[in-house]
Amino acid sequence: MNNKPEIAILEPNTLTAIGLKGILEGIIPMATIRTFHRFSELMDDTPDMYAHYFISAQSYLEHTAFFLPRIRKTIVLANDSPQFQLSGVRVLNIHEPEEMLVKNILKLHQHAHHDGYPVKGMPPIPAYHPHQDILSTREIEVLVLITKGLINKEIADKLNISLTTVITHRKNITEKLGIKSVSGLTIYAVMNGYIEADRI
Repeated sequence: MNNKPEIAILEPNTLTAIGLKGILEGIIPMATIRTFHRFSELMDDTPDMYAHYFISAQSYLEHTAFFLPRIRKTIVLANDSPQFQLSGVRVLNIHEPEEMLVKNILKLHQHAHHDGYPVKGMPPIPAYHPHQDILSTREIEVLVLITKGLINKEIADKLNISLTTVITHRKNITEKLGIKSVSGLTIYAVMNGYIEADRI
């Protein structure tokens, strides 16, 4: 039996669907992610097997009867529209920069497991990297501050170290993890429990 959680993306825009799929594969590597361009394609599949549905705002509005009973598993891809927030639907603002998108997906994923509805077969975020002790204590402190959006000077001031030392730590973190982007470092930090998604 396959225990891998499955996630459906229902989005007519191919680039949006591919981009979101790539981000989700980085955040939830054990999941199987399927993309659908039309609601009928989702219905032709086994629609109730999915742990989460990421759907375009238009699809949600056109097929509310299907998604309303599954609202706790549904995330609408839209701008931060008040009409959805008032109805209790989780919204992912797809017009934000990549870093913010990743942070918001991490928060949504974490809430899915702390709101009292861990979906059957959907484990909490696992360790992203097999080498837990790869970073020094100071590098972890720097990493956490990077994920909070601090620039090098602010990190230096906060940790009471020189700017050069911060730059060296950042270089070492990047080399050790093989991750260059802030969004990638954020995913790594959350998945390894160095920071909670709500604190980034």
